[in-house]
Amino acid sequence: MPSLRVVTWNLRQLKDDRSAVVDVIRALDADVVAVQEPPRGPWGRSRLRRLAHDAGLTVAVAGGGARTTALLVRPGLPVHGARSMRLAWRPGRTRRGLAFAEVAGIRVISVHLSLAEAERQRHLVRLGHLVRSTTSSGVVLAGDLNEEPGGPTRRALERHLRDVTTAVGPTFPARRPHRRLDAVLVSPGVRVSQARRVQDELTRVASDHLPVVVEVSSP
Repeated sequence: MPSLRVVTWNLRQLKDDRSAVVDVIRALDADVVAVQEPPRGPWGRSRLRRLAHDAGLTVAVAGGGARTTALLVRPGLPVHGARSMRLAWRPGRTRRGLAFAEVAGIRVISVHLSLAEAERQRHLVRLGHLVRSTTSSGVVLAGDLNEEPGGPTRRALERHLRDVTTAVGPTFPARRPHRRLDAVLVSPGVRVSQARRVQDELTRVASDHLPVVVEVSSP
């Protein structure tokens, strides 16, 4: 099958330079954007729809159980089973969820895990089930893991998935990145021909995270 260009990006609820976000997504020519921290509140979904439209994409999953995640997709790509899933939470912490869909035969999952290690471990239960239960030809898990390489949650994920962004460099904070919180992991058999972070003048003002881009294809 043709390759799929997947971008993962924490947009900090569009609190920074929205026009820069649009310009970056357009320049990256993304097929799928796994969003973390989309705009929230009463007008959050409409703001995300306008952002997607301006960037030449459509919203596949947003709001509801997706919580702090969303999926944007290039018009015309086959999308099936677009859904959201709530994750476990405790009062006083941010409610989180997953956004996922089968895009051109690959299950793409957008994740934004908790800042708390114990809560990240609880999130693994549903996340692991979602990875193992797929009937698609591959899985691409993309997002802000809120944990650096070598952490317990990432080690658990890597029992089933391969981190293809080990060499992209730190992604947070965008202006002076020194932490690699954003990653893309794929299931066995998914081919990756490119993996990189994007660091330039636009990405430094668009959000507090740098976007990560991977080019994937299934067998």
